[in-house]
Amino acid sequence: MTEPAPGTTAPSTSSWDPVVLWSKPESEREGTPLLVLFHGYMANEEDLMGLTDHLPADFTVASVRAPQAEGPGFSWFPLSRGADYSVDRVVESVTAVARWLDTVRASHSSVSLLGFSQGMAVATSLLRHRPGGFACVVGLSGFIVPSEGHAFFRDDDAAAAPVQFFWGRDQEDQVITPEMVDLTHAWLTTHTKLTKILYSNMLHSINLQELAHVREFLSMTVLGRR
Repeated sequence: MTEPAPGTTAPSTSSWDPVVLWSKPESEREGTPLLVLFHGYMANEEDLMGLTDHLPADFTVASVRAPQAEGPGFSWFPLSRGADYSVDRVVESVTAVARWLDTVRASHSSVSLLGFSQGMAVATSLLRHRPGGFACVVGLSGFIVPSEGHAFFRDDDAAAAPVQFFWGRDQEDQVITPEMVDLTHAWLTTHTKLTKILYSNMLHSINLQELAHVREFLSMTVLGRR
């Protein structure tokens, strides 16, 4: 996978066949709840697989590589401050992920999503596109994208049937701008059943306390355990 030269259009993701890391062999996945991980900007599919040891073992975890090469890793779409950013680029990428999910969904009892940083934008965009399609969503140190009125985002349907959502972040995170935090908070409080937890001294990362809360959230929400 190569990065497009400046001023050129990125390769289409319409036929994207993602690189995916799985926590279980294919013979052990049937009938299990699926948790799909979306990494952050300039990371890759290996970045979040270390979380698996801290999550309920009942889940099959799939960590997906973003479609576009970016620096030392990959990105889901251009940064919003870049000249090549558009909501259409977000929609193209998330549509490709949704197509891939359609190929694996039937093997699992449910599908949940977890995204970190830019990966949270992917997870929330999937939820906004298919509001009834997921057991729950976990967003870590990330954001939602402005819809700009694009029909891809079915926000009214999401508000009508809100999904359980865990949002963890540090108020001292310097990567996600205050404007994006405010937009994300406003959307999550009106479109999901939100569990929001703030962490100190974490900055733009994930810590063990947060992972313990995510494990508890997934156990209660998807597995029905308390």
